[in-house]
Amino acid sequence: MEKKKIIVFGGCFNPPLNSHFSLAEQIVSEYEDIEKIIFVPVNSKYEKIDLIGNEDRYQMLKRVCDKNKMFEVSRIEIESERPLYTVETLERLQKEYIGHEIAFATGSDNLKTLSAWKKADELVKNFKVFVLERDKDNVDEIIENDEFLKRNKSSFIKAKKTIRSNMSSTFVRDKISRGKSIRYLTPDEVIEYIEEHNLYKK
Repeated sequence: MEKKKIIVFGGCFNPPLNSHFSLAEQIVSEYEDIEKIIFVPVNSKYEKIDLIGNEDRYQMLKRVCDKNKMFEVSRIEIESERPLYTVETLERLQKEYIGHEIAFATGSDNLKTLSAWKKADELVKNFKVFVLERDKDNVDEIIENDEFLKRNKSSFIKAKKTIRSNMSSTFVRDKISRGKSIRYLTPDEVIEYIEEHNLYKK
């Protein structure tokens, strides 16, 4: 009997968007062997401009995930003393869920640079990677045009029938800073949290 899969969905979630949750929902509805999706917000020690605090991003995700039994949020990266490499996060979660197969979900935009990630060899050797096609990307073409990806082709699973989206958190942050509506771009729970804590205002 095959092990149930747990998909790890990492990202900045700055803020989390409807597209993040709709993609996650599409994955769990398309694959019966997936037990749940764990959202893993990156540590704010991660070198990225405009990244708000760990707790705010965690709480925005939690408010939405608490309403979906297939979704969970992990504090594994935000409680780490240093930024974790993706493979380290997956290894730690694998120890936590011994009876499950841990896989990683990422966008096709990240796939293009995956060969440059720290310990990329270990990542693709030990874990499957679900790839979500972004915008006009073609996953098969990206793999064929990169020697590292091509060599490890069996590690990648092109997520089937997922919604394509090129919506970015940067776009949403800009809207907020200009006092414009972000309704329908991100869940109501996230909008309420942003307003309560006065986030992303210039």
